Amino acid sequence: MEKEEIPIAVELAKKQKEISVAEFFTKNRHLLGFDNKRKALLMTIKEAVDNSLDACEEARVLPEISVEIIQMSEYKYKVIVEDNGPGIVKKQIPNIFAKLLYGSKFHTLKQARGQQGIGISAAVLYGQLTTGRPVKITSRISKKEPAHYYELHIDTQSNKPSIVKEEIVEWAAGHGTRVEIDLEAEYLKGNQSVDEYLKQTAVINPHVTIIYTNPKSEQVIYARATDKLPKQSQEIKPHPYGIELGMLMEKLKWTESRTLQSFLTSEFSRVGPGTAKEICEHGAILPSTKPSQITRDIAEKLLEGIQKTKIIAPPTDCLSPIGEELLEKGLKKEIKAEFYCATSRAPSVYRGNPFIIEAGVAYGGEIPKEEKANILRFANRVPLLYQEGACAMAKSIMETNWKPYGLQQSGDSIPYGPVVIVVHMSSVWVPFTSESKEAIAHYNEIIKEIKLALQECGRLLGAYVRKKTRISDQMERANMFEKYIPEVADSLSVLTGEKKEKILEKLEKMLVKPEIKQEILQEDTDDKLYRMEFKKKENEETREEAS
Repeated sequence: MEKEEIPIAVELAKKQKEISVAEFFTKNRHLLGFDNKRKALLMTIKEAVDNSLDACEEARVLPEISVEIIQMSEYKYKVIVEDNGPGIVKKQIPNIFAKLLYGSKFHTLKQARGQQGIGISAAVLYGQLTTGRPVKITSRISKKEPAHYYELHIDTQSNKPSIVKEEIVEWAAGHGTRVEIDLEAEYLKGNQSVDEYLKQTAVINPHVTIIYTNPKSEQVIYARATDKLPKQSQEIKPHPYGIELGMLMEKLKWTESRTLQSFLTSEFSRVGPGTAKEICEHGAILPSTKPSQITRDIAEKLLEGIQKTKIIAPPTDCLSPIGEELLEKGLKKEIKAEFYCATSRAPSVYRGNPFIIEAGVAYGGEIPKEEKANILRFANRVPLLYQEGACAMAKSIMETNWKPYGLQQSGDSIPYGPVVIVVHMSSVWVPFTSESKEAIAHYNEIIKEIKLALQECGRLLGAYVRKKTRISDQMERANMFEKYIPEVADSLSVLTGEKKEKILEKLEKMLVKPEIKQEILQEDTDDKLYRMEFKKKENEETREEAS
């Protein structure tokens, strides 16, 4: 009797096993931005600083953050980030730093720097992979509580924290968190460096003080420009226009609501009983239908009913934009220019998610003249230093015609001239193109808002450049006149018989140029009037849209 051959599928099945998220990112760390030594150093500091800023702002504490980089060998560095935030409860410390996809922000709809629960634990994982050393955390929640110290590894097989050391230590700080990560890295200055990231962070967060010590023991202090904390963003529910069929079915499956009408009012923002009833009517569904009885076909009709119903835009108290005044202050603090302007657009929506676009321009002064415009991109107050070409912000800048605003430009390209262009997006969910969070996806609604904000700044810049050119021409003519004053005085003295000294005195008085001074003063008045008129019109449009 022949031995029965085992089917190949059975053998293949033995090789299949579950992959933990930590194990996946161990082999695919490039997806998180840790694809080279230089970028790894930046990403580690970025994630730690972002966490510190979020924690301080949630606790309503003016952030003071210390960043130190210590070089231990050619490619081995120690990164130390310490803040004055609220600290972390003891039992949460291991999970926050040594478990991927663990956090408080993924399921909430409000503006925050972190969203995915990957950032700082990914930095810990990278440090562990390249040096084998644990992350060291010291945290304290108040003066009355002890400071807790941990040394942690990530168990990549189970995506769980492995505690190497745990103890209570003496720490002078009354509250806050200190993180130490050893990693393989490379420190270089330049446009995509830690130095540039911290400088841009200081620009977009004018309420922050950062004390930075680089590997050469050089210290830079970015002092805060304002004592005013950003407005605290509030959590909102998803807007019906952003819901997709699969997500709608999941919500219907897990809801505790007894009727479809109560489900719609409790699970979505901007849906009251009247709107919920109208949605049901447009979908030809009874408002009293039980959510558990809704099939896929009925859910599809419900989705059609949502699209047919006019629902007002989502609330915007979930956002915390910088504002024109503080954005200008941030630019003035870190960029030496001669002209500054900023604008903040009215709230808009993409896929049901509210967002606000802000833009600013710094021109002239010490900004290089014969180079491309320096573009500073930000999302939820975080600098974006990589993947500029893939970002909706860069695309919008290139598609804007800058020639009428006094800059040189060849086709759809980045303009040339002594200018820094800033674009900031505030949103409850920024649509990044990858997990490394470096570029924003090309949604038409987002690109449209960015272009409108850039055009607003461009008009103010163009008015300034034209007036500056006109004043320069007048000065040139005045200088030419001044050059020939002695000869003119000689001739007039001969013709009129008046003393040459008196004629010289009268001619020199004419060089005061009061009309030029008045024009410079008028420039500020024109800008203010223009801004007032623009904002008035914008607010009227926003009110009309909401109603």
